[in-house]
Order: sequence, then C-alpha cells, then structure tokens
Amino acid sequence: MRTARAAQGLISRALFLPRGIPSSFAGASTAALAAERRNRWWFPPNAATVKSVPVGIAGAVSFSLTFSTVAEAKERPPTDRLPKEVVLYQYQACPFCNKVRAFLDYHDIPYKVVEVNPLSKKEIKWSDYKKVPILVVDGEQLVDSSEIINKLNHRINPNDAATNEEEAEWRRWVDDHLVHMLSPNIYRTTAEALESFDYFSKIGNFSFTEKFAVKYMGAAAMYMVAKKLKKKYNITDERAALYDAANTWTEVLNGRDFLGGSKPNLADLAVFGVLRPIRYLQAGRDLVENTKIGEWYDRMDRAVGDPSRINA
Repeated sequence: MRTARAAQGLISRALFLPRGIPSSFAGASTAALAAERRNRWWFPPNAATVKSVPVGIAGAVSFSLTFSTVAEAKERPPTDRLPKEVVLYQYQACPFCNKVRAFLDYHDIPYKVVEVNPLSKKEIKWSDYKKVPILVVDGEQLVDSSEIINKLNHRINPNDAATNEEEAEWRRWVDDHLVHMLSPNIYRTTAEALESFDYFSKIGNFSFTEKFAVKYMGAAAMYMVAKKLKKKYNITDERAALYDAANTWTEVLNGRDFLGGSKPNLADLAVFGVLRPIRYLQAGRDLVENTKIGEWYDRMDRAVGDPSRINA
C-alpha cells in the first residue's frame, strides 16, 4: 500500500501535471539522440519502433536543410555574462523543466543536471522549495520556470528592456492552456498510459522496485486523473483539443519561421520545451500527422541544437 500511495503521489506531484494541479513534467534530448533528432520527429529512440514520416502528410518535416533560410545558430551570450556554474534540479519528464533546458540549450549556457527522485526527493532536501525545476546559478536558487527564464534572460540581455506583448501573451498561453492539453492526451487510454509510464520509468531516477510501481500503478492512477482533468478543463475530445492548440500556435506564426521572426523568442522556446517530451509517445505521433506544427518544430529543433549540458 505504501508503494502504491507513493506511486500515485509521484504522479500527482511530478509527471505532466500543470500548475494549479499538483506540480510538473518533461523529457529531453540526450547525446545519444542528437543525431537521430535531425532526421526524425517525435518517435521513440528504439530502432525497432522508429518510423519515417510519410511524405505528404500534414505537418510533414522537410529533411533537407539545403534551402533553409532560418537562422539556426545558437544565441550564446558574451563570455562576461555567462554564469560560472549552473545546476538544474529536475524530473526528466517535466514540461517546466524542459522549458528551462530549452532556454539553456538555445543560449549554449553550460549546466549540470541533478535528476530528482520524485518519490523521496532526497536530492532537494536542502531546499525549502519542494518542486522542480530548481536552478542554482552561481550559488543563487531560482524557482518557477517562467521566473527562472526571466531572470536568466535579464542577466544575459541586460539592455533588452523592451516589452514584447505578443511574446508575453503566448508565454502565458503555454502555462495557462497548452500544458493542460498534455495529461488528457498521453493518458487517454490504458495503453497510452502504460506507454507513457514505461518511458518515464526508464528515464527517471528510480530504483528497480520503484520502476515497477511507477509503470503499472502510476499508469492506472494517471488514467483516472486524466478523466478528471478533462472535466476540469471542459475537454470533450482530447486529441481535438491538442490539435486545436497546435493549430492555434501555427496560425499565430502567420508565415513567420518563429514567433520571434527569423529566430526563436521566449515564447517559441516555451512551446518547444513543453511539447518536446511527447515526441516519444502516441499523442506526439498523432499530433504531427494531423497538424502543421511539424515544420516549425523541426526548425526549433535545429535552432536549439545539441544540449549544452555538461557532466556533473
């Protein structure tokens, strides 16, 4: 019973749950996937399950970079503005952690990662703040993904005082709307819930026993939680709601490569960050096949580039 309660607690606090419901979610590229991600979009890294994107489908990815006009270089800040030491305390399957990683990767800011065990949270016992992400920058603790990004952005761009209302509006949309579409979709059926938790149990910081509990008890718990989330957010058709969110985003781009124009802005990075984990899941595969978001995502993947994470 203790293990079952702990597993359910993990779900409530950690995986794919937006603010307003208990806590967070994510998933990100690893060095092993760096080469794969340039040629594949939102499919599992297992070679047996990776599929090619059918030619002609809506949102199909263009694999040729020959005629790309997008500015794809990382936006590394001047050396004197780079923090000396950055440590990210995270869950690998947390959208808000993934937002922070997308920002760090795009700006090529080196950072170390401490993977937090969502059951014991022993890695963050030193902090009064018991959620993730926690980012420690030169000894200073920063919390809340949007605030973390605001403070880091001000540090590396101190003269950028202009307020971009469009950018701010769509950053709020990510936190207040887009994130709420994820849980009802990745836990939509028992099969999808098991697929999700099989992935989470492999990438998270769990013992062997915890992995079993997380996969099966967690999947069962979140399948039920997803039904409550549908009701809470007045969602009748999970996939339709997810597709509508993706289409809303691509429509607001209005022909631009990014919301930021020729290069990503903070809203682009936020959308990319929270969507990145589900590329391994059925919901992600369905999303790219049924919307036009794939081309934008592919541009973002190239712009963000390889992780700037360093070994602890």
